[in-house]
Amino acid sequence: MAQKARIAAVLGPTNTGKTHYAIERMLGYRTGIIGLPLRLLAREVYDRIVAARGPSVVALVTGEERIVPARAQYWVCTVEAMPEGMGADFVAVDEIQLCADAERGHVFTDRLMRMRGLHETLFLGADTMRGPIAALVPGVEFIRRERMSQLSYIGSKKISRLPSRTAIVGFSVDNVYAIAELLKRTKGGAAVVMGALSPRTRNAQVDLYQNGEVDFLVATDAIGMGLNLDIDHVAFSALAKFDGRRMRPLQPNELAQIAGRAGRGMSHGTFGVTGEAGQIPDDWVENIVNHSFTPLKKLNWRNARLTFGSIDALERSLDESPDNEWLSKAREADDLRALRALSSEAEVRARASDGTSVQLLWDVCRIPDFRGISHAEHAGLLGVIFNHLHERGRIPDDFMHRQVNRIDRTDGDIDTLSKRLAYIRTWTYVAQRRGWVGDEDHWRGETRAVEDRLSDALHAGLTQRFVDRRTSVLLRRLKQKEAMVAEVNDKGEVTVEGQFVGRLEGFRFRQDKSGVGQEDKTVRQASLQALAPHFHLRADRFYNAPDTELDFTEQGGLMWGDQAVGKLAKGDDPLKPRVVAFVDDEAGPDVAMKVERRLQHFIDRKIATLFEPLLKLQGDEALTGLARGFAFRLVESMGVLPRAEIADEVKQLDQESRGALRKHGVRFGQYTIFMPLMLKPAPTRLRLVLWSLANGLDEFPEAPPPGLVTVPNIADVPAQHYTLGGYRKSGERAIRIDMLERLADMLRAEDSRAGFEAKADMLSITGLTLDQFADLMQGLGYRAEKAERAKVKPVDAVVAEAAATEGAAPEAADLPKAEIPDAGVAPVAETPAEPAAEPAVAETPEGEMTPGAVLDEALAGPEMEVFFTFTWGGNRGNQQRRGGGKPRREATAGDGQKREGSGERRDRGAPGGERRDRGERGDKPRGKGGKPKGKGGPKPDRERDRGPKTYEARPQKKDRIDPDNPFAAALMGLRDKT
Repeated sequence: MAQKARIAAVLGPTNTGKTHYAIERMLGYRTGIIGLPLRLLAREVYDRIVAARGPSVVALVTGEERIVPARAQYWVCTVEAMPEGMGADFVAVDEIQLCADAERGHVFTDRLMRMRGLHETLFLGADTMRGPIAALVPGVEFIRRERMSQLSYIGSKKISRLPSRTAIVGFSVDNVYAIAELLKRTKGGAAVVMGALSPRTRNAQVDLYQNGEVDFLVATDAIGMGLNLDIDHVAFSALAKFDGRRMRPLQPNELAQIAGRAGRGMSHGTFGVTGEAGQIPDDWVENIVNHSFTPLKKLNWRNARLTFGSIDALERSLDESPDNEWLSKAREADDLRALRALSSEAEVRARASDGTSVQLLWDVCRIPDFRGISHAEHAGLLGVIFNHLHERGRIPDDFMHRQVNRIDRTDGDIDTLSKRLAYIRTWTYVAQRRGWVGDEDHWRGETRAVEDRLSDALHAGLTQRFVDRRTSVLLRRLKQKEAMVAEVNDKGEVTVEGQFVGRLEGFRFRQDKSGVGQEDKTVRQASLQALAPHFHLRADRFYNAPDTELDFTEQGGLMWGDQAVGKLAKGDDPLKPRVVAFVDDEAGPDVAMKVERRLQHFIDRKIATLFEPLLKLQGDEALTGLARGFAFRLVESMGVLPRAEIADEVKQLDQESRGALRKHGVRFGQYTIFMPLMLKPAPTRLRLVLWSLANGLDEFPEAPPPGLVTVPNIADVPAQHYTLGGYRKSGERAIRIDMLERLADMLRAEDSRAGFEAKADMLSITGLTLDQFADLMQGLGYRAEKAERAKVKPVDAVVAEAAATEGAAPEAADLPKAEIPDAGVAPVAETPAEPAAEPAVAETPEGEMTPGAVLDEALAGPEMEVFFTFTWGGNRGNQQRRGGGKPRREATAGDGQKREGSGERRDRGAPGGERRDRGERGDKPRGKGGKPKGKGGPKPDRERDRGPKTYEARPQKKDRIDPDNPFAAALMGLRDKT
């Protein structure tokens, strides 16, 4: 060492530029070594020196990373990895106050006492080290550096109220993750920095913070070790930490080391605590602000002059105590604990039998416990590595391949990736040791590549979990003066600065709430600010859209395609509803007025089109007197009016008034007065909406599906709702009004007093089964009597069945085309000219039937059919008398229709039929007094005294056997033979 070699201690608080000063001094020499407390900080300093001098002259040596170019001049290392005996011109050790650290202090103390540069040696650290350095390092020069900015205490704040550019310090992984989750929900996200991260992951996370993508950093106390970040405020989430053995409170000097990260350069910084941490004592705050702490009295020390003759000798040398009052024996470290665990194994003790093997065992024991599972687990792994090295001189490639390959996976969550990253660090450390693996370059590259892949996957996982990029981007852009760019695609998805923020539904912005918390108002403000021009463009397009793109819902909503743009509201006139537009306030009054005006035009035109017959009726000035009042009632009911409600008004209308109303399409039905055009599906749907609005309903009745003649009768639905929908309740179903009037026309032709059966046309127009039709008729006031009778087969079927039984049939050519039997009937065999002999009756096998018997049974088969007889409900007593006084089994409906007074014609007992004008429905001309002329009047019928007449829906039956039918004649011949 040169006689004038300089040894200096540069002491002072954080943010004094000590590390920068050391780097500048080192670059002034030809060679130099600088030792740093963390791998992360070593990588940061390495990058700075590479930027200044190039990578060809700068080496990086840590436990897990070794970059040593051939012409290396400047060595950047972790303190544990600093090479000895190189004779560098310059040596510096940063954060020298870590000599008092319980875990690593003995390493820093060793560097303090033994590491020297040929020309200059610098120790960088806190003022608390002045006394120990002065006592242990003769001729040292002290340089005091003052903080370049002020540090102040602002007390306790909730995490949600912390200012931007804040670092929140947690002291466990779970605590760090919980804080980051909260910041994502409230502030858009946070970067995560921990000592266990690889440099690649740490740098990627720091870039998120430094570039402004996030305004918050959540870190462990690792940031206190010289990491230089743009931090304005440091908040402690706790004031105690687990030091590997127990929970202990943080000391003022430790708090100051971390809090000092706030305020870089000339920028002032603040520190404080979060809501759950509790307040820092006032005297501690004063010490931190003034950088005044109790000087250190003891430094941790462990003997560096080790004896490798045997394991026991090595342990004794490690257990030696210091002979200096400033030094205290360090507690048992992880490497010593691993040595003692392995020395208890017989195989290891047998292998470590000489100095070389003992030194190899000690080198293996110094592999850090990156995994942190348990001491026993770590010792077991070290034993396997030692056995391989002692037996083969190196670790086998296949063993290394298996260990590395099972870790080389990037799937899984953050915890899984973190564990794999810790595992690969062990093998990265092993690959960096010279002579431990066969192909050192290969395994260093392989383990480094796996670590990089895991680091990238971990960074992606951390970012995905703890950063809401959308919110962070919008918040960052809000701080800038340039206008943000918003885009709306054809699906209505809104993106601002490329980030999805929600959907534009019509003229309302629906913000996406995922990942947005207390900043949702800010995000909405940014989104609507960017959407302002889109609202005007969309309003112009909507105003010029054709009516075919607009529609109304059955609940009064107004739609533009599949987007709700407004709703209908009650107006002064039921046929003139108001429009309420759905437009965000931020869109502006011009957009709202344009949308509302377009919707009003649409609904006005829709009503004018669908309700045209009704509006013409309303505006016909030629209608006067009762006709005008009747028209008012019909308009008020929107084109459908039950006749029972206005029976008196109908009676008072003269033929001239009726004719005037009929010109407008009004039909006077037996049950309903209606306008047929108003019963179509579209007017019906609109009628229900307008009527519901006029009556202030909260839930509107829905229109029945179009095309159905009958629909189920739901008891909870009022009859008025069915009437407005164009149906009338009757029994278990409701029938469409116009089809009901057609049915009523058919019923007028029947004798409802004597009784009649349903015809096929009646069932056809209703689309009902016989039982359903009977229930419908009872709902209209008729009585239905159910009975059974023998079902008669058609004669053709009987003849075919008999012919099939005989096994012969007449020639098809001899029959008329209409009488040709089905293909399933066997053809008739040719017969000789002479008559065949009659077979004896006894030859007929027992149990078989002759053709004649088959015919008889077919003609009088036991199969029965069900039928109903309908009579008008008001004649129940007369019907019983016709039956000889015996009451019949009847299904009685409700009260029948009341018969109307004079001036109304009733056809053969039909209830309440309307008087028809001549020529309208084929009525016969009437004579004086309204009596029909000619022989059309009812005549007494003696048959009525014998009971009610019955009518069948099928045509009149023919004779059972037609004598003119040659096929039947042949069959009769067969019958006569039997």
